[in-house]
Amino acid sequence: ISSNFNPYLRRVKILIVEDERELASSIADYLKGQSYLCEFAETYSQAVDKISAFQYDCILLDLMLPGGSGLKVLEEIKRQNKQDGVIIISAKGSLEDKISGLQIGADDYIAKPFHLSEVSARIHSLLRRKQFGSSNILTLNELQINLLAKTLTVNGESVNLTKKEFDLLLLFIGNKNRIISKNALAEHLSGDMADMLDNHDFVYAHIKNLKRKLTEAGYNNYLKTVYGTGYKWEI
Repeated sequence: ISSNFNPYLRRVKILIVEDERELASSIADYLKGQSYLCEFAETYSQAVDKISAFQYDCILLDLMLPGGSGLKVLEEIKRQNKQDGVIIISAKGSLEDKISGLQIGADDYIAKPFHLSEVSARIHSLLRRKQFGSSNILTLNELQINLLAKTLTVNGESVNLTKKEFDLLLLFIGNKNRIISKNALAEHLSGDMADMLDNHDFVYAHIKNLKRKLTEAGYNNYLKTVYGTGYKWEI
């Protein structure tokens, strides 16, 4: 995986390009509840300034903006060879606008009005495609992971993981052959609360349980402890 995109190792950064402040705030409040970091741009010029200066995991892009078209913002993203994922959100429901956006390089399109849960699901799907490719089934030697169902089999046998254990497994596999520090693991598991914790015992507990379940299932001991530093999924 590219070092420029590691959504499973850090908090995901979203740019909401939307001039309707109430809608933008509603989207941000919902996404922040899922530990996403959200920034805003209300106009064409603000959007261009933001995408030129920063990198985002996902840009939610309205087509109707003060000062210019969202499609022009999208063209600027592509002109700069930015790899930010883009989901168009717009009340303009014409087929022509949808086709234009996708042809320029948008990853997805959502028509207003929409449910916030749908926006979240589309973002999750986009991040998964960037992280693991388009398939919902990830196969790594004897391991097979269903990313939608959040299930794991080892040598064809089902392994029952908790949500945090499954998240850890994806974190390690998505950053294979890279050492992940105990601090990064603590932040991944607990978000902003990590800085308030006195020790990392909860990290050790989750990893110990994950390793035990994988070992009992007969996996090939990919998860290594790097003493004094952290852990590494070594392939």
